[in-house]
Amino acid sequence: MQLQTTSKPEISPSLWQSIKESLRGSHQDYTTGSLNRSILLLAIPMVLEMVLESLFAVVDVFWVSRLGADATATVGLTESVLTLVFAVGMGLGMSTTAMVARRIGEKDADGAAISAVQAMILGFIASLVLGVPLYFFAPHLLGLMGASPAIIASGVNYTRIVLGGSGIVLMLFLNNAIFRGAGDAAIAMRLLWVSNILNLILDPCLIFGLGSFPRMGVTGAALATFTGRGIGVLYQFYRLGKGTERLQILSRHMRLQGAVLWRLVRVSLSGILQFLISQASWIGLVRIVSIFGAPALAGYTIGIRIVIFAILPSWGLSNAAATLVGQNLGAGHPDRARNAVWRTGLWNMVFLGSVGIVFIVFAPFIIGLFTSDPAVAAVAVNSLRIFSCGNIAYAYGMVLLQAFNGAGDTVTPTYINLFGFWIVEIPLAWWLAMHTRMHVNGVFVSVVVAQSVIVLISLVLFRQGRWATRRI
Repeated sequence: MQLQTTSKPEISPSLWQSIKESLRGSHQDYTTGSLNRSILLLAIPMVLEMVLESLFAVVDVFWVSRLGADATATVGLTESVLTLVFAVGMGLGMSTTAMVARRIGEKDADGAAISAVQAMILGFIASLVLGVPLYFFAPHLLGLMGASPAIIASGVNYTRIVLGGSGIVLMLFLNNAIFRGAGDAAIAMRLLWVSNILNLILDPCLIFGLGSFPRMGVTGAALATFTGRGIGVLYQFYRLGKGTERLQILSRHMRLQGAVLWRLVRVSLSGILQFLISQASWIGLVRIVSIFGAPALAGYTIGIRIVIFAILPSWGLSNAAATLVGQNLGAGHPDRARNAVWRTGLWNMVFLGSVGIVFIVFAPFIIGLFTSDPAVAAVAVNSLRIFSCGNIAYAYGMVLLQAFNGAGDTVTPTYINLFGFWIVEIPLAWWLAMHTRMHVNGVFVSVVVAQSVIVLISLVLFRQGRWATRRI
């Protein structure tokens, strides 16, 4: 008599088990199994990674705003220039994520490690090329951005530290992009948490001279940022050297690989241009806002920092989509990659849309936590409410653009950004601000219009499916 054996059906992990797994680091293959679970395992640490980054942005301006409108305006003007560094970091990071994710999806561990090393070499070069001239030309850049002599005198040291140390920010972006591409999102999360917690602790100590710390004013905020993020970068290199289950950098990988480096440069150039186009548009907006004086600049700075508080977690969700697209295209599963984008976009739209409603309803209360200056508060409340009207469009648009990037198609988002930000947004902002009764509010309205245009174009091009055939 032959006994029949039956295998036990595989039990899917519960939601709580999946959350715990995502926080400690998942070993799941993201090219197979439940797509919702894959999104969850990647999205939770990526969102939490950006939550603390967004918290830092709000807390930083919370402390600096206590120093007055000039100090707050210094932060806003400096960060508008720093967005150019962010553009380089995001362009390099996005192409790195795409290339590492593609090699991981192809089960090519050596190829992933080689790509990571070439990315770090590019990062070091870019850090030197950007950091040195930005340090020396800091006061001139503030003047070009419309800063008054009083703002330049009080804020030049802040600007020198932030812009001169911009290579730290670049390497922080780039190294975490390596971990994300490999699917090690929990490691990237913990690294950024270490960096930003140090930031949050040092900020009030160095700004106001708590305890034995010197009172440095707005310069202290810059030094806190540089120290916290610098320690975070050192920890990143330690983890990359130690290796993970998916990514192991060995001595044989630690050399220049011309062919791989050139492929990375090629993809990165259009990626950098893509983000330069979008980030430089914020410089254009700040330049228009500066026409209306320091209170308008301070109000805009507070409003945009609060908006960033919501947008950065959403960026974490879109990063999850980029990783899933890259790995699944590498594994030969374009339909799974496409479905990951639609689902992640829906989740992001629900999240950021809900936050937008809260911001619109409670804007006066939220802004009141940051300033009691009526002139500053009026601009900040209007900016927060108007920006929030575009949250749903921005949520879906950022996922679609990151999907193109995750596939290695950095050219398509570049054209989309060029049209949306420089053909639509900047001319519209100038016209509404200078030729209508909206004045500074017209700048904020132009952002909502541009984001709506961008998401419509992205939807049309994504549905055509050419991104799925991209080779990197």
